[in-house]
Amino acid sequence: MSAMARERVLVVDDEEGVRSSLRNILRDEGYSVDLAESGERCLEMVRGRPYHAVLLDVWLPGRDGLSVLQELAALPFPPRVIMISGHADVPVAHRAGRLGAFDFIEKPLSLEKVALTLRNAVSDKKKDDRIRHLRERLQGEETLIGESAAIQDLRQQIEVTAPTNGRVLILGENGTGKELVARTIHARSLRADEPFVEMNCAAIPEDLIESELFGHVKGSFTGAVDNKPGRFLMADGGTLFLDEIGDMSVRTQSKVLRVLQEQAFEPVGGTTLRVDVRVIAATNKDLPKEIAAGRFREDLYFRLNVIPLRVPPLRERVEDLPLLAAHFVERFSGHYGRPKRLQPDTLALLKRHRWPGNVRELKNVMERLVILVQGDTITPEDLPEALRGAADTPAVGEGAPDFGSLKEGREHFERAFILRKLREAGGNVVRAAELLGLERSNLYRKMRAYGIRGGEGGG
Repeated sequence: MSAMARERVLVVDDEEGVRSSLRNILRDEGYSVDLAESGERCLEMVRGRPYHAVLLDVWLPGRDGLSVLQELAALPFPPRVIMISGHADVPVAHRAGRLGAFDFIEKPLSLEKVALTLRNAVSDKKKDDRIRHLRERLQGEETLIGESAAIQDLRQQIEVTAPTNGRVLILGENGTGKELVARTIHARSLRADEPFVEMNCAAIPEDLIESELFGHVKGSFTGAVDNKPGRFLMADGGTLFLDEIGDMSVRTQSKVLRVLQEQAFEPVGGTTLRVDVRVIAATNKDLPKEIAAGRFREDLYFRLNVIPLRVPPLRERVEDLPLLAAHFVERFSGHYGRPKRLQPDTLALLKRHRWPGNVRELKNVMERLVILVQGDTITPEDLPEALRGAADTPAVGEGAPDFGSLKEGREHFERAFILRKLREAGGNVVRAAELLGLERSNLYRKMRAYGIRGGEGGG
């Protein structure tokens, strides 16, 4: 058998000779093996680190094996438990089966029987994990939608990059879909059947981020009431996605750098653990500028930036907007049971908006419209005011007027901007002047110059 090192097994027996013998045999089989001498220690270790299988003696001092089995089976993602007993007790074996044991082996142990049963148990556990990861991907995943040159180029880069173990640095503004790109890379990688674990570095307080990344052992600090596996360990064999890496402190960056260099780390208060993890990072920041300002380590940047991928903002691929908008409308129509469709005039207005929040903003707007619009058609009048006002600005990326001079272009924009603010103010010139930051007399003067009648734009 050529079991990979990430297939972890815990042997629980109160006899040191049995523990030692099983450890040596299973290590020869290629497993990573830990030992526990009691049921209490078994539960503590399983809560602190994921295992594929547990070889558990029935008769233990303190908590007996069956009570431990019952607690293990209640965990969210339990290991496969193989019960071991020195007594040919059929009722005990039946009860173990009802409590969730994968199999029951009698002592003295047959090494062939142990190896075969363990192989089947680990295979069963990994199959369940694959199904769970696939289900999670299908529930949370969206595809890269669009036919623009920018998206087609990004897809091609992903196809080339995904099957490798190269680290990837995903660059892009907020809301462009950096997490989706990371998930797509993992789904098309050789690690697709293994965990995809993510962490938003900007969302976790500085005093907790090391514990989140590397885990901690019970009692290592105030509040550490139990062992906790970190994200690196949870992602062992798979992919760890570090979102907003540019917001990570320099102190934590140095520890992440060590993991990338050595594929090893120390949980807070613990001893060194080795892992096999592919790291994908993402940021909306200009990391070279952060390096120049002393906020990001240059050596970590070079470690992460093996394969840089840039996700374009929506304004740079406006030709994809109709496909994206239709996708979101169809998705939310099915989700809420409220069939909707977009009028062509509505799409035309959507294409004129700048979308500073990118695809995420578009998704949120489409969900809101599917929920709030009463009829089956989403019209221009149904759009939020900010999007209706876009009718007075040239469409992004599609034939903006060719002005003869900068002065003409500036006047065109200023007129459109005043009209938009008048519309937002419901035609109230006093309110529009406040929105524009102008004196009312100054606004009246500009309106006369641009041929805008009082109250125009208020309908």
